[in-house]
Amino acid sequence: MEEVIIKTLKVKSSDYDFSEIHAAMQKYVDNNLVSGFSAVIMEGTDIVDFKTWGYMDIESKKPMIDDAIFRAYSNTKIVTSAAAMILYDDGAFQLDDLVEQYIPQFKDLKVLRKGAKELSDTEELKTPATIRNLFTHSAGFAYGLFMNNPADKAYVKQRVMGSESDLTGMIDKLAELPLIYQPGKQWQYSVAIDVLARLVEIWSGKSFIDFLKERIFEPLEMVDTDFSVQKENHHRITTHYSPVNMEDPMAPGLKPCPDIMIGDIREPKTFHSGGGGLVTTIGDYTSFIQMIINGGEWNGKRIIAKESVELMRTNQLSEGVEVKLPLWKMNNTVFGLGFAIKNAPADGEPDSAIGEHHWGGMAGTHSWIAPKANVAALIFTQRAYGFWHPFSHEFKRLVYKAMG
Repeated sequence: MEEVIIKTLKVKSSDYDFSEIHAAMQKYVDNNLVSGFSAVIMEGTDIVDFKTWGYMDIESKKPMIDDAIFRAYSNTKIVTSAAAMILYDDGAFQLDDLVEQYIPQFKDLKVLRKGAKELSDTEELKTPATIRNLFTHSAGFAYGLFMNNPADKAYVKQRVMGSESDLTGMIDKLAELPLIYQPGKQWQYSVAIDVLARLVEIWSGKSFIDFLKERIFEPLEMVDTDFSVQKENHHRITTHYSPVNMEDPMAPGLKPCPDIMIGDIREPKTFHSGGGGLVTTIGDYTSFIQMIINGGEWNGKRIIAKESVELMRTNQLSEGVEVKLPLWKMNNTVFGLGFAIKNAPADGEPDSAIGEHHWGGMAGTHSWIAPKANVAALIFTQRAYGFWHPFSHEFKRLVYKAMG
């Protein structure tokens, strides 16, 4: 097959027609719903399409570049989960070890009573959280995002994830707050993966960023992935936008948006959020996804054991527990060690979407792998609350259609 070199991405020629996808995504740019996109489509680990649309910055009309730097937000979680699985392979822990075994501050945690209106309305912890519970967002922690319980409000007020802090400081604050449910009983999006990042430090004896660089970024040549952007690369940062009308996010119009929760990515940080802090390029993140597709090895370098990758994309939730997120329909979805996993196709998708494992970020970065279809794809933009934006779902439906 003929190969065309695009930056660090090798795109193999194919007979697939991606024109419908290209046109559909262009409409989002034309309608001023997103500033621009960068997307990769893969057959197996082979890249069969790479495309950019729109702008890095709407105001200057600077075109989207191939090596644009994006805020990954929650796509960071898959990387953190992979880092923990490397240490699992090293024998540092077992999935059913209690979290308090490694973080003693969590031994005396309380749990909010169902329907509690006050932070003090608690009950005793019945079953301590396990490492498996952390991976699967079933450990009982909150996030400070949804504001539907007293703990969420306390997370914000006490700056549990304040950019001026660090992972150790985050643990100290969490130890003073109750869980919002008994561990293992439900799925609740949370700071659990940030707790996992602190455990990576404890297990490895290294800072989280040093471990990531040594065991993931350097072997995979993820040269632009970090928690902040060096000054010489500031010109490659995509502008972060949010809808002008937050009550109608599908109305045209965008406005620049600050780097919420993670702090200014142009400045070095002490808080290296394992749940949402990374910046990356689509080329870097594609290498990471190719490693997962390939069973934990890429370019001759073993990152994670094949058996551990299988655990990551196998349901680890208790029987009857499913993924539920406000504002986002995720029926028949369970969770592995870092990935959401589909047990049924979404509307307009083929049966080969069953088993697809995926996750995305709040600013609009999405990645997914569908082993039964032998297809994977990534699409990145920078639009706040893009995790629920229909562009990613339309993109996915059209990729399945084009490669079906």
